Amino acid sequence: MPTTYTVIRRPLITERALTVKEMENTLVFEVASKASKTEVKQAVEALFKVKVAAVRTANFAGKERRRGQYSGYRPDWKKAYVRLAPGEKMPEYVNSL
Repeated sequence: MPTTYTVIRRPLITERALTVKEMENTLVFEVASKASKTEVKQAVEALFKVKVAAVRTANFAGKERRRGQYSGYRPDWKKAYVRLAPGEKMPEYVNSL
C-alpha cells in the first residue's frame, strides 16, 4: 500500500486550479502515475482531514524538449481533481496568493 506522500506529489497552483478551487470546491494535485482514484481519495482524506465526494483524473504525456542539438522528453504525469463533500471546509495550502 503506497503512503500518502507517494500518492500525492504536490498541489497544482495555477490560475485555473485556483478558480476551480473557489468555484467548484475542488482541489487539484499532481499524483503518482500509477495511483488509482481510490488511493487518491484515501490520501486526501488522511492528509487534510476532509471528506471527498469525487475524484477525476487526467493523464498527460511528456512533451519533447530540445537544448541545442540534444533532445529529450519530459516525464509523463497525472493530475487529479478532488471534489470535497458539501459542507467541508477548504484546506488552505496557499496563503500568499
